Amino acid sequence: MTSQALSLLCLALTLLFYYLSKWLYGRVRILPLMPLLLAPALLVALVLLCHIPYETYMADSHWLLWLLGPATVAFAIPVYENQALMRKHWLSLSLGVLASVVMAVGSSVLLARWLGLSDMLQRSLAMRSITTPFAVEASKRVGGQSDLTALFVVLTGVIGMAVGDLVLRRLAIRSKLGKGAGFGASAHGAGTARAYQMGNEEGVVASMVMMIAGMVTVLLAPLLGQLLW
Repeated sequence: MTSQALSLLCLALTLLFYYLSKWLYGRVRILPLMPLLLAPALLVALVLLCHIPYETYMADSHWLLWLLGPATVAFAIPVYENQALMRKHWLSLSLGVLASVVMAVGSSVLLARWLGLSDMLQRSLAMRSITTPFAVEASKRVGGQSDLTALFVVLTGVIGMAVGDLVLRRLAIRSKLGKGAGFGASAHGAGTARAYQMGNEEGVVASMVMMIAGMVTVLLAPLLGQLLW
């Protein structure tokens, strides 16, 4: 099989694994069957078992990564339709986003240093708490590896979406604003999807927080890189 044919096959299997896991999760809602967890696990197993080079896999599948940009921008549509909600809570959301960015980056770097991880892993891990298009760009600005950052982002989103409800209950957070902001700030795209399942207001707030956190982190990335390394 030629390299071009193999890369096309990998793209087809990526889509197949995603829709298969989505169908399974719709029938049996358990954590291992979540599309963001099961589909990547199947792909990693396939690549390792068949010894498929990463470059070959990404030759055609990189378009899926590119689509994350337009998908993230699409979250702005419901935000635009709910401008009154944003104007009402702009101060609390802005301060909350700033606090979440500082906490996410700071805790990631400190934990990575405590575990004795390499400088490259520290820089790649630091930007894990924002959605992928922003995280990849921010990772480049601090000298991280964008592929590793994308992996950390997915893991963060899956874990945040899985345990977010439990954390909110433990903290007795009942307001729609608090729930949406929590999911958007901690679990970015995956968390925002979960917030929309809870309600439109939660989803709109999560979308807004996710986008603001991404933009703030990208803008502050050079400064954070100088302060932390």
